[in-house]
Amino acid sequence: MNTASTRSDVPLSGTEYTLTFGDYTADIAGVGASLRTLRYRGRDLVVPFDADEVRPAFRGAVLAPWPNRVVDGRYTFHGTEYELALTEPKRGHALHGLAAWQEWSLVEAGEAFVELAFRVEAQSGYPFRIDLIARYELTADGLSTTIRATNSGRAAAPYGTGPHPYLVAGPGRVDDWSLELPARAVLTVTPDRLIPVDLADVELEDDGAFDFVASRPIDSTFIDHAFTELERDASGLATVRVTTHDGSSGVGISWGTECQWVQIHTADQPEPSISRLGLAVEPMTCPPDAFNTGTDLVVLDPGEEHTAGWTIFAL
Repeated sequence: MNTASTRSDVPLSGTEYTLTFGDYTADIAGVGASLRTLRYRGRDLVVPFDADEVRPAFRGAVLAPWPNRVVDGRYTFHGTEYELALTEPKRGHALHGLAAWQEWSLVEAGEAFVELAFRVEAQSGYPFRIDLIARYELTADGLSTTIRATNSGRAAAPYGTGPHPYLVAGPGRVDDWSLELPARAVLTVTPDRLIPVDLADVELEDDGAFDFVASRPIDSTFIDHAFTELERDASGLATVRVTTHDGSSGVGISWGTECQWVQIHTADQPEPSISRLGLAVEPMTCPPDAFNTGTDLVVLDPGEEHTAGWTIFAL
């Protein structure tokens, strides 16, 4: 582990923490408690970015106190209307919470783990105080992340969380890989602003375009949707796997029942050189716009804690 000693030494992505265990290495950036790199035997498992670089969008960031979008930045909670800053201006939404562009402080660190903390202070649009702890730990099973939230304010607070890694199966890009996604339902959205519309069966929606329950090539399919009705193993884990077509390499992410949703995004960009570099796989405790719909929304009473976690591993 290494840390910068003065503010002038700190890279643009924040204080850096390097973790190692066996065949795995990871770099965590202080801004947004972001997963900057994750490698297995030198092979990238996520799309990396440089330490002295402004993190590209939300790549690897912790999303809290909500993941995904609050439509129009407006919501009503316990009878009071609130208005958030529109951090996705092209679509007119409040995107991915309030912690992604803040430097998190060090709590504790060792060779294979680091714990970082950030307090979401009460503010316009979100007048609630939430203390966040992000713990990253490498083991033989991969990189595990745990997000613990505590309501340290005096009123109940709406809350949700999730990560934003872009997974890399191996050589090539998204079009060259296959996806196994154990989800039976997809949340349809409007094509322009990605506003949630309704749940649909993946076998029926768009002639099965979103049905990846059995692993198959992604090819040119565009995905920027939330999925649910997840199939889980005997221990309650849901697992998404992204592999090369020949199965010679891949990456997986698993999570428990605290996350009933997962957002999948093929990372399409107007600039071909940076388009579809990795597949965003974002386990979420709630779907898009949960502050308005209330679907799977966590409500934290004063002093109450909530924990969610996920593990990324090599295949």
